Amino acid sequence: MAPTALSERLYHSVTKDALRAYLAEFISTFFYVFAAVGSSMASRKLMPDVAANPSSLMTVAIANAFALSSTVYIATNVSGGHVNPAVTFAKAVCGHLSVVMALFYWFSQMLAAVMACLFLRVTTAGQPVPTYEIAQEMTGFGASLLEGVITFALVYTVYAAGDPRRGPLTAIGPLAIGMMAGANVLATGPFSGGSMNPASAFGAAIVAGSFKNQAAYWVGPLFGAAVAGLVYDNVVFPVQGPDSISVREVSEGIGV
Repeated sequence: MAPTALSERLYHSVTKDALRAYLAEFISTFFYVFAAVGSSMASRKLMPDVAANPSSLMTVAIANAFALSSTVYIATNVSGGHVNPAVTFAKAVCGHLSVVMALFYWFSQMLAAVMACLFLRVTTAGQPVPTYEIAQEMTGFGASLLEGVITFALVYTVYAAGDPRRGPLTAIGPLAIGMMAGANVLATGPFSGGSMNPASAFGAAIVAGSFKNQAAYWVGPLFGAAVAGLVYDNVVFPVQGPDSISVREVSEGIGV
């Protein structure tokens, strides 16, 4: 990359709009992780034998769906409403976001996840922060594949919901994203935890001090997200011609 191009990208990554985007990602990711991890803690508090009670899975799935719908909606017009390093990775791979800005997005999301889990740990008087776990009968590779598939579904929904060629983004888009996340938790919660979000898994692991099988919550989601973005942009709904609206032209700055 030419020095001038690199300098330009560095400049755009620290503009006022870019800093607002990072703050928006921090706020949205904080509240998403707070709800996702907090709902799991609440279930364990009310039901000590949480693994044998299917209502706990429903509780966590609903919390994920509501929280993700809300946090995507409030951040969409500022940062694109990624709320997930996997979504950011897909946007960077597909050319909708510069690598430099993607790294700042990641930093904001990871910091927010750690702060949310730490806040839960402190305010609940030291209650253990649950980490995402793999079922005993499963391997790390199997869990990574599972996480990759459900993240593909989530990120594909993100692309479809935010595509300007479908018309202006309304509340239906974030709602669809949240519903997909909730459905994925219901389908995979007992097997891999249904993370789909490396930041959420990382934040819980940092505060709990346990990094067992952490790679499964990075490799699978990042790969699944990248494939989802590439398939949507280049196979399922590609730009048809020079007069068509390009997703990249609309979203290469801050938005979705």
